[in-house]
Amino acid sequence: MSELLSKVIDAHGGMDRWRRFEKVEAMIVTGGGFFALKGLMQDSTPRRMTVWLHEERSSVLPYGAPDQRTMFTPDRVTIEKLDGTIVAQRRMPKESFAGHQMHTPWDPLQRAYFNGEALWTYLTTPFLLAIDGVEVEETEAWQEGAETWRVLRAYFPGSIETHSYVQDFFFDEKFILRRHDYNVNIAGGFGAAQLISDYVVVNGLAVPTKRRAYTRGPDRRPVLDMLMVTIDFTEISFE
Repeated sequence: MSELLSKVIDAHGGMDRWRRFEKVEAMIVTGGGFFALKGLMQDSTPRRMTVWLHEERSSVLPYGAPDQRTMFTPDRVTIEKLDGTIVAQRRMPKESFAGHQMHTPWDPLQRAYFNGEALWTYLTTPFLLAIDGVEVEETEAWQEGAETWRVLRAYFPGSIETHSYVQDFFFDEKFILRRHDYNVNIAGGFGAAQLISDYVVVNGLAVPTKRRAYTRGPDRRPVLDMLMVTIDFTEISFE
């Protein structure tokens, strides 16, 4: 583990503490202009997000109906009743995005896939950077106003479903994550810069409660009038 990643892990609560838990749950409210581009209705209804910490698996409830939830893994996404009855499913779901651009409409299973891989990535960061197969290197520091943020570039293996295989993570002088850059490969590969704030400490682990994803300009800065996705987290708990 690199010197910077080690300090980052410690600043967010430490690997020993992280390993004590199996999953994290939170209420989420999502918004932003991205969903309208996909032909999807978006509302401010809080939903319960569950993310497993040591395997790529996640679920959101409700989804499409009060008694339905999603279940996401890299090789299968489902919409199911609370008793486990399958409403819809798709195996190898990433293949369904072939040829997609930013404005290509999504069906409910594609939305479930996006939600699953995105929230799994967010709620396991920065600890997922220490997973076997993920390679990290420190790149040129970023100047953010009067602050200097150190940057870790992560290279993800094909076995992990996430926005893109190369992503940048920006950390402040206290080694806390403040920004996350990636390309949304399942929507034409457009560049995104996600700003991260409003941390709380839950079971000794530091977790941000606000994420705001913007398109990323050619100068690598977020285009602030192009707010794509908003996520607010409450009632966070580790189990």
